[in-house]
Amino acid sequence: MTSPVWHPFTQHGLNEPIPQVVRADGALLHLADGGTLIDAISSWWVTTHGHCHPRIAAAIAQQAATLDQLIFAGYTHAPAEEVARGLIALAPRAPGQPELAHVFYSDSGSTAVEVAIKMALGYWYNLGQPERHRILVLEHGYHGDTIGTMSIGERGVYNAAWTPLLFDVGTIPFPAPGAEQACLDALESACRDKPAAFIVEPLILGAGGMLIYPASVLREMAAICRRHDVLFIADEVMTGWGRTGTLFACEQAGIVPDIMAVAKGITGGAIPLAATLATAPIFDAHRSTDRARLFYHSSSYTANAIACAAAVANIAIWQEEDVLGRIAALSAGIAARLGTLASHRAFANPRQLGTIAAIDLMTGDAGYLSDLAPRLRAFFLDKGLLLRPLGNTIYMMPPYCTDAAQLDRLFTAIAQAGDYFSANA
Repeated sequence: MTSPVWHPFTQHGLNEPIPQVVRADGALLHLADGGTLIDAISSWWVTTHGHCHPRIAAAIAQQAATLDQLIFAGYTHAPAEEVARGLIALAPRAPGQPELAHVFYSDSGSTAVEVAIKMALGYWYNLGQPERHRILVLEHGYHGDTIGTMSIGERGVYNAAWTPLLFDVGTIPFPAPGAEQACLDALESACRDKPAAFIVEPLILGAGGMLIYPASVLREMAAICRRHDVLFIADEVMTGWGRTGTLFACEQAGIVPDIMAVAKGITGGAIPLAATLATAPIFDAHRSTDRARLFYHSSSYTANAIACAAAVANIAIWQEEDVLGRIAALSAGIAARLGTLASHRAFANPRQLGTIAAIDLMTGDAGYLSDLAPRLRAFFLDKGLLLRPLGNTIYMMPPYCTDAAQLDRLFTAIAQAGDYFSANA
């Protein structure tokens, strides 16, 4: 029987197989046909400690039997309060920079970034400067699939149908090797026109191709924004929760953004939740006896109690266990194996940041709509791996529980893919 389900980023007309997953544990997904897959991309970058982590699962079960959902406009509950305090305690800090002090909840990375944009524009509007509404973005960026986040992301086939709805932004060139100063000069020039904010994915662009840039550039970007009184927004939806080697990527640059969006790993990947953190000036610009100046944003499931309970458990894991030690060990294991692919004739541009690694398969068919990506997905599925290449870029972002044997299987399969596709180009 044909399924009525409409899957995301799936062209159903190609009739590609859609495996049914019935169970998960650690880095493994168990299939209805009895097979298993190594989840090498953390199920779209969300699973951090491993699937069905017992501490998080127990917290969800306990909360579900106590308080499941509560309207968050004018009401609160203990898990939301505890998560907010935990996030503030874990957030990046730097000498002489205002701390992130307030937490606004939502339910996805896209929404967390939408909230960040609305906070930035609301800040200037409430300060009596509504003309400051232009957003600066980094070339090749991706921030989500809602109208606002598509507007500030790279334009292409994945948002062409909605072009009439997208607002104009100022694009700063990506700081590719050798072009770092050109990027900074462009940002400096654009900031002189007094935009509202500049938003970046710190240190690495995700869906844009796993493109990495130095912490020194990120640090100077934030400094330029400070000099020109332009709000600096960090989209840590993908980079947060240890993916880049530190809890948040901004730590490596020694910066505190004015606004920071987090999601994905906030619950360890168990259940949807997102948050947008802001400094006191952003909050204070909306705080007033005038109800017209309140922050007009919400969703029905804002700060869902069950999701917040999962986040409380996740934060406790970070505070009580050596998660960074696991990340360092996993990163070292990835680095050693990635090095073995560097001399393979089928590959180019091996790169790594923390537990994120990527390599490009040499091909003349490298675009987002190339036939290569679905063929690679099928190849890896046959090898028992969940990998989802971006065009010709094969990347991995495994859970922190991934062991040496699983890494060996992963890199062996990538080498085999290089052999196979270079021989059958």
